[in-house]
Amino acid sequence: MTDAAPRDSAQTTRLVVVGAGPRAVMLLERLLARTDQSPLEITLIDPHPPGAGRIWRADQSPLLKLNSMAQDVTVFTDDTCTIDGPIRPGPTLIAWAELVRDGGLEDVTIDDPAVLAEIATLRGESFPTRRLQSYYLDWFWRGVVDAAPAHVRVHRLTGTVAGVATAAERHRVRLVDGQELDAHVVVYAVGHNGREPAAETAALIAQATRERLIYVPPAFTADADLSALAPGADVIVRGMGLAAVDLLVLLGEGRGGRFHRDDDGSLRYEPSGLEPRLHIGSRRGIPYRSKVSSVLQGDPPQLHVVTKEAVAALVARPEAVDFERHVWPLIAQELVWSHYRELFTGHPERVAGTWEQFQDVLRAHAGDTAALRAAVAEVVPDPLDRFDVPTLDRPLDGEEFSSDDDLQRRIRQHITDDLTLRTTQERSSAQAVFLAILLSFLALADVPPEKWSARSRAVSLPVTWHTFFSYVASGPPAHRLEELLALSEAGVVRFLGPDVTVRVETGRGFVASSPRVPGETVAGALVDAWLPGSGAAVSENGALRELAAVHGREFRVADASFEGSLGRIEVDADGRVIDATGAAHPTLFAIGPFTSLTEAGAFTRPRSNALPFRQTDRIAGAIADAVASARTAAGLGELVAR
Repeated sequence: MTDAAPRDSAQTTRLVVVGAGPRAVMLLERLLARTDQSPLEITLIDPHPPGAGRIWRADQSPLLKLNSMAQDVTVFTDDTCTIDGPIRPGPTLIAWAELVRDGGLEDVTIDDPAVLAEIATLRGESFPTRRLQSYYLDWFWRGVVDAAPAHVRVHRLTGTVAGVATAAERHRVRLVDGQELDAHVVVYAVGHNGREPAAETAALIAQATRERLIYVPPAFTADADLSALAPGADVIVRGMGLAAVDLLVLLGEGRGGRFHRDDDGSLRYEPSGLEPRLHIGSRRGIPYRSKVSSVLQGDPPQLHVVTKEAVAALVARPEAVDFERHVWPLIAQELVWSHYRELFTGHPERVAGTWEQFQDVLRAHAGDTAALRAAVAEVVPDPLDRFDVPTLDRPLDGEEFSSDDDLQRRIRQHITDDLTLRTTQERSSAQAVFLAILLSFLALADVPPEKWSARSRAVSLPVTWHTFFSYVASGPPAHRLEELLALSEAGVVRFLGPDVTVRVETGRGFVASSPRVPGETVAGALVDAWLPGSGAAVSENGALRELAAVHGREFRVADASFEGSLGRIEVDADGRVIDATGAAHPTLFAIGPFTSLTEAGAFTRPRSNALPFRQTDRIAGAIADAVASARTAAGLGELVAR
């Protein structure tokens, strides 16, 4: 491996990968797992460290963490994976950390004392720092390269791709610094990128500039410039997801505040005096649900409603599958079944009757939330044990708040209840709901993309479903919500309520309000705490903009009732870029959130037949075929059969 560009060889096929983050390296591993015996040079180009990439690089605050437990993170395939390529098992993050701790990995050198201290106490249920994750991903990258067969040379080039020129069977990859590389096959795997401001964001930037206000637009929180948010200044924050959690960490503990555990077990925040005062709200008015730490103690998890048979029946129907009409009602029922199966079989002392009896209640009231609530109240005495999806999704719906104090108490109580439900063993039904939504997510992969309605492909799946999934199943570690409570009680954070709107008033500043809470909040600063959108045509990445405008096309869908697009690059199921004529390009591939593929993420949970492995393995197989075809077309000799 070298950091220089590869030497030219008349008998070598050349592959260039635009990006070197975890998704790109996982794709590289899958490609090398099935390589033939022909000479191949692979160059990965990225301005950020290979393996970790931009998001997981070590050069960020040591306070920032993953929202996954160490036992739930892997980059290696296992025997649950239904893939065509070879299985190449390896350690999860916690298993890797234990090997490092025990001296079992001689090729790992960690010079960060804080990371070494973290490894010394890391457990499977710990939420690791991103710095620790960066070492794991770096080790993975180096291992993939070191294991490459002798006829394959892998290079890492530090730089940024500006664009790709295509002629005949060759591509010329241009870097911003003027370097150029020839390639037979090019793969775009750049991960998450920023974008040009959307219309609303651009308008806010202009208004803020005109009124001399401070506005922090959607950004990757670790990279956002927060220096203008002065100590003691009022700051409105829109968004209560993971980006907002990172924001609170950086503006609280990141500015010298400290959390203390009192004798009664409660968490208390001691301000440093450098924090701004954060007024935070969102559509729901509450943070994402915390990660679940309980384990099932009732019947094993299984899909009862969103079964393979049910999905196959939807696919077999002549009309398109519509997520809102056909699938969402099934998922909602599935979550209800899973919750009550665990409650009745795992905690029978807290219910009246048996699980067999209660199944008749669920069948009788499928889809009728009001009737189900009434029936549940008769056999489930504790309100915290009762469950329905509308309440899970919008717990403050229908509530009006007479005062700001009333609102603060209500949201604090909601967070306290959520922590109880999702972190105590006696409430293990939350784990059942988590597993049900995860299994449902996997089940939907059996619906062919072309079978979905246009609205489902453009809006329901990538926005509505993905947002709900993240809210329920991909929230912050529980201790982050406990910290949020402490920040609230210390006066550093104040909740704005649900359905928050923000406007700019001349001479006043940013004005936030909720229709269900009296009064307004005026501040000189606003932070939109969410990630920028994924539109390729408006990406800050020049190579993606060119891909959308020149080599590929924007993914658009249309049917009799809907026409639209999310601005992503259209690719086929094998990751081949679709050009302006609708043809799949034989030697240009793309994978990641900027494509029309189902967003699968990069690293994932072990032993779950996870979509990232199935997706990267399939695309790696297609790339291997493209490399073989490119070699033959270029007259580089015959390939040895794979």
